[in-house]
Order: sequence, then C-alpha cells, then structure tokens
Amino acid sequence: MYLITGGRIVTEEAILDGFDLLISGDQIERIVRRGEFVPEDDIQVIDADGGYIAPGFIDLHSDYIEHMAAPRPTSLMDFNLSLRETEKELITHGITTMFHSLSLFKGSEYAYKPIREPENVKRLIDIIDEAHRSKHLVRHRFHARFEIDNVEEIDNLKSYIAEKKVHLVSFMDHTPGQGQYRCLEVFRATVKGYNNLSDEEIGQIIDRHQQKEKLTIDGIRELALFAQEHQIAIASHDDDSIEKLELVQSFGAVISEFPITLEIALKAKEKGMYTTAGAPNVLLGGSHSGNLSAAEAIKMNSIDILCSDYYPAAMLHAIFELNRKHGMDLAGMFKLVTLNPAKAVKLDHEIGSIREGKKADLLIIEEIEPEFPVITTVFVDGRLIQKTNYRVG
Repeated sequence: MYLITGGRIVTEEAILDGFDLLISGDQIERIVRRGEFVPEDDIQVIDADGGYIAPGFIDLHSDYIEHMAAPRPTSLMDFNLSLRETEKELITHGITTMFHSLSLFKGSEYAYKPIREPENVKRLIDIIDEAHRSKHLVRHRFHARFEIDNVEEIDNLKSYIAEKKVHLVSFMDHTPGQGQYRCLEVFRATVKGYNNLSDEEIGQIIDRHQQKEKLTIDGIRELALFAQEHQIAIASHDDDSIEKLELVQSFGAVISEFPITLEIALKAKEKGMYTTAGAPNVLLGGSHSGNLSAAEAIKMNSIDILCSDYYPAAMLHAIFELNRKHGMDLAGMFKLVTLNPAKAVKLDHEIGSIREGKKADLLIIEEIEPEFPVITTVFVDGRLIQKTNYRVG
C-alpha cells in the first residue's frame, strides 16, 4: 500500500489541494483530506512535493515504435529490444497505456520504410501481444492503421482481430488530392523532403496514386463490422468533408482522427464523434501539413483527445502550454490525454481518471523550473515503476 501526500490531485472535476491518495493493491483505495489517514508501518508514504498527482496518459495514436525499430530507412533493430526500450521512454513521458499505431501500408514510391513490410508488421504485432505475458512496464495495445489501397492485407488484418491482437482500427487514405494531402503543393513539398525528384516525376507519382485500386465502400463496411463484432473501436483518419464524416459514421466510426479543418472538427463533434489532434501540433503552433491548428480547435471545444503522434514528450508539454499560453483550464486539458481517450475506446471503467475503485495508473508531475513540467513518479496497476530524483546544485 502507498499513501501519496503533499500534492495536488487531478480529478475528473477539478484539481484538489489539501488531499491525500491511498493506493491498495492495483486500485485507488481512497481520497482523503490531508492528515486524516494515519499510515501504518506497512504503508509507504510518497511525498509529491507540491506536484500534480494525475492519471497516467493514454496515447491512442503513435507510430514511435516504428522509429525505434527502424531508426534509419535501412536499419532494422531487434524488435523485442525496440519495444522494451520504447516503454522505458514512454514512462518518462507519463504514457502508461500506449496504442502502438502500426501501418498496414501497401508501399510508397518516395518514402520506403522496411518496418512497414507485412512480415515486419506481423512480428511487431506478435511482440506487442506477447509483452503482457512477460515482465513489462506499460499497457501495450495495437492500433491497426489500415491504408485502404492495401487490399492484399485484409485477410491478415481479420486474423489479427480474431486473435484478439487488435484494440483499435483506423481507416486511412493518403491519396494526394484529398485528406491530409488535399493541397497538392503540400504533397509535392513532402515528396521533395524525402527525395530529389523533378516536378514531372512527382506528377507521375500523383497520377499513379490517384488511379490505384482501393477497398470499396462495401469492403470497408464489412471490415468495420468485423472489428465491431470483436468489440474494437473504429476511427477514421484525415476527415476533410461532411460527406466523409457521414460515410465513416455509417461504418461505425466513433473517432475522427486529425480532422483537416475546424469546420470538420466541429461537425464531427456535433455528430457525437470523439475528435483527435496531435500534441506536437500544439507545440509547433499548427499542423506540419498546413491543416487544422490544434490549439485553436481546443479553444473552440472541437477536439477531445491529444495523441503523441510521433513525439511522446509532446503530450505532457502540450497540456501545460495550453494552460499557460492559451488560458485553458488545466484540469480540462488533462482530460485530453486521460479520461477522453479512455472513453473513446471504452476503457474509462478501469483507467483514465483518479476515482476510487479505478486502476492506480498515476503520475506525479513536478515543475523543476518555470514552464518545464517533468514526470518524477509513475505507478501502473498500483506498482511503483519509476521514481526520478532531480539534483540541485
């Protein structure tokens, strides 16, 4: 048992000062007024030293594992090593539940990534699944990012779902001229960032991608229904029109990842969908693709969830920046990375907030200098898995 004292507790409703938190086993046992509970000899007392006591972060979309497994286009590291080293990093950023977003991607003419070859994706999926039957630090989950031109991988995706290795499915279409790359100039600049190609060569790539075979609407609907039958949440990706929102919602999608414009984000919310933006977008002051500004959308109450996308450190810093620079309520900003993602994938009965009876996935967050929050303590399932002590002088 642990008693955490001397901190400010981030609850679903507010940030409480003057309260202590008791952990028993893997659960949050009680929240009591400071000094009301007298610890016994078998209870370890942890002083939060004025920091925030917050729920562990839940990251629904991150392809960081791809970077760790393939730090260079031609360098594939040992996959088990990659996962183990990744989770060591994740806990330093407060992420206690990670939906590793692996791409079932057909291929790219300008940015080839061997980590996205089907056999490598399968190996990573199996390692993620196996992690929970051996020693591990965080909750590892698999977010299947299915590119709709990858028709050859449909049977494999169904197998992963049937084997209970998939926990979230998103349907993606990165064809230039719509979605993320609705502006072809952004697409051209992206391609040139990877390769030294002429405008004519890029034009040929655009033509080929626009003419490629894709999964039909009926095919997407069938695959989505198969996922729903296995209690897996469905997400859409890069929604750029009201018509697309209506279509993906007819498939059972409950999450709109990275809506392209504020108008679409507001419409998705109006339709009852959870909306997701990248935390790096907040830190960078906007989208790297020239699309929706996450901070602006959060001010307009049109974004529910922040994910790390490709930069795990961004989740912690984004919520504090939204509070400091944009005047947003800090308790509400914590929900973007805790309770709201838990609700979107129906895990809120167990994790996502500090409430008696829930899993004790907890963080202590201290500001070691003005405007620089750090994670100093991490609990997962009531187990103390990290304690970091910053030196002075």
